[in-house]
Amino acid sequence: MLKFYSFGPGANSLKPMLALYEKQLAFEHKLLNPRTFEHHSEWYKAINPRGQVPALDDDGRIVTESTVICEYLEDAHPTAVKLRPDDHFDRAQMRIWTKWVDEYFCWCVSTIGWHRHVSKMVEHLSDAEFEEVVARIPVAEQQVKWRRAREGFPQDLLDEEMRKIGSSVRKLDDHLADNEWLAGGMYTLADICNFSIANGMERGFAEFVNREDTPHLLRWIEQINARANVQRVFANVPREF
Repeated sequence: MLKFYSFGPGANSLKPMLALYEKQLAFEHKLLNPRTFEHHSEWYKAINPRGQVPALDDDGRIVTESTVICEYLEDAHPTAVKLRPDDHFDRAQMRIWTKWVDEYFCWCVSTIGWHRHVSKMVEHLSDAEFEEVVARIPVAEQQVKWRRAREGFPQDLLDEEMRKIGSSVRKLDDHLADNEWLAGGMYTLADICNFSIANGMERGFAEFVNREDTPHLLRWIEQINARANVQRVFANVPREF
């Protein structure tokens, strides 16, 4: 039995969740509560020493990193539903899109998310309580990010991340103007991984994602949300604690 650890159906946690549901694989789902920093607890760091979600336990073999988990599911648990093109070139194009979302698109959206939402998770803590939380974080870069979130991100950094978001959604919209899906003419991990970041941006980033400026991106977001297994994810799994 597969066991999947996540924060629920959003961002990086959503990527493997969509793959699991689309492939209709049986799995046990363990939801961690980010508001209590459960991912930094000792029991979870014994599973993923980096203290990050998502993570997949396949009979004692732990796989981490959201996109890697998606690829692992395709390799280790093949089903009639394929989320990668068979053609080598098309598969390479798929991986270009998953690499882009992991290394560029996800990061700029994440920074703004931390600024708007994650920072509020620690604003009620005293300095001593906050340092206790930070001390449990195993990744030094994440400790820096938490301190930045608490202190406030520099405005020039926020402005640059917003510029990158605007550039990213235009890139997606331009490509989707001529393509139903991102790669190989089919619904693939490229769509799953980018959708997991783009979904809901018409509300959170309406200045960039709207009917006038990004009609093709919105068509694609709505098309994915209409998929039966995508609807099952959002119906079955709580969105937040």
